[in-house]
Amino acid sequence: MITLAIRYTLDANKLADFEAYAATLQRPLARCGGSLVGYYLPTKFAGPTNVALALIDFPSLAAYEQYREKLASDPAASDCLRRVESAGAILIEDRAFLRRVPAETK
Repeated sequence: MITLAIRYTLDANKLADFEAYAATLQRPLARCGGSLVGYYLPTKFAGPTNVALALIDFPSLAAYEQYREKLASDPAASDCLRRVESAGAILIEDRAFLRRVPAETK
């Protein structure tokens, strides 16, 4: 299992546009083979107010590559991406793969 971590730097004035993107993209993401752990939006309690995070699980790198191909040709995903891009909500998108530490068993 690998986890794709996407760190977004956002226009803090367009958080609603990003939240709509994150909500709308969930179905296409699942349809194309990703297992969404979650989208996380910034708060005003602590930390930067313009950083969001997405975590998506895949059984393998090959599964991720298939997902990317399917997502690129999914009309709903393409429409969702066009809307968030035209809104200018996402300024920077950084991707990294993470490996989960197994939970301790008792």
